[in-house]
Amino acid sequence: MRHDDPRLPTSPGFWRSPLRGTWFTSVLGLVLLAGITVLFVTGLVSYAAYNPNLAPVNDQTPDKGILGFYLFSWPTNPYWLYRLTQGLHVTLGVTLIPVLLAKLWSVVPKLFTLPPARSLAHALERISLLLLVGGGLFEFTTGVLNVQLDYVFPGSFYPLHFYGAWVFFAAFVAHAALKTPTALRAVRQRRRDEAELAAPRPDTATVSRRGALWFVGGASLLLLVTTAGQSIGGALRRTALLAPHGGADPGSGPDGFQINKTAAYAGIDARVTGGEAWRLVVTGRDGRTVRLSRTELLRLPLHSAALPIACVEGWSTSDQWWRGVRLRDLAALVGYDGDPPDVLVESLQLHGAFRRAALRANQVADPRSLLALQVNGEDLSPDHGYPARVIVPAAPGVLNTKWVARMTFGDL
Repeated sequence: MRHDDPRLPTSPGFWRSPLRGTWFTSVLGLVLLAGITVLFVTGLVSYAAYNPNLAPVNDQTPDKGILGFYLFSWPTNPYWLYRLTQGLHVTLGVTLIPVLLAKLWSVVPKLFTLPPARSLAHALERISLLLLVGGGLFEFTTGVLNVQLDYVFPGSFYPLHFYGAWVFFAAFVAHAALKTPTALRAVRQRRRDEAELAAPRPDTATVSRRGALWFVGGASLLLLVTTAGQSIGGALRRTALLAPHGGADPGSGPDGFQINKTAAYAGIDARVTGGEAWRLVVTGRDGRTVRLSRTELLRLPLHSAALPIACVEGWSTSDQWWRGVRLRDLAALVGYDGDPPDVLVESLQLHGAFRRAALRANQVADPRSLLALQVNGEDLSPDHGYPARVIVPAAPGVLNTKWVARMTFGDL
């Protein structure tokens, strides 16, 4: 068969939809230009929140080199910072899925154009399009799988998503630089067709291009209202039907708020958390070490802080009232009476990612950073980290280590 045979996708006659055209594609492209830029920035911010330069236990992305040029010490103010940025990242990413799919559909005939390369410049443009389309599908797919807790990746989500984001965004910037002027002209001048996009022999229209855009916008709005509640919390959590943590709060009472990893999943039971079995080991300057039972911790000065838990999957709790010992007071017990240093926190959990986590000195020094023993006026439940857990303002949920066994203060 010849490549111009109308039965083949390489033929312009194969593509008959009357919706394709410069104006339709340009509107979708400008929406993605703004949305993907916000996604990229909030994604980098999310990576910075893990303090990846602090210690290898926090960084799941090896050999990032110059790609980590922007990293900074993650702050503790405002305390809802990570809740906002990661909630925006996940919610916007899900909301943009219909726009991305519609944009890819609108330009799919160009992917089958023959010959594949008419010149070196054309070949480079086609390669950039492959990186753009492939990178976009990869980033959105891995992001959705991560939100749904489907860890089916051929490796760790963190490096895959991180490196994939840089490849995709590089192609995206190149494409935007070439196409944004054309898109802006098309929208301003309301151009409705172009030989490269519009079907040469279109079928009869059953819906207008404006109607198609309203359909895409409606699909995005539906995803927004069925996802956003997981990061907003409160009564709106019940509307987050597509989020794994978006249903009703588990149980009721002081411990009746969302959790990520249960004690049963982590292999934690009363044999290791009971009063006679558990001791917190705190190590500091010159190897100075103290071992504290939970009763002894309760005798230390206790402080309270109202803080949420926010996780990389985009879900967060409302502010909970935590009570426990300040991290900086624990540092003082082992020789750090002035400004406290970094700390490595280790959990009773024996296996799995983030059973150890490092916190920066500014996080340790914040008076709201606690080794929490209680929440909302009651002892922690096993699922919330009994006998003790870390809670730090603005830190990702996985850095708020549960079932704490050991804390080592010092420069990491």
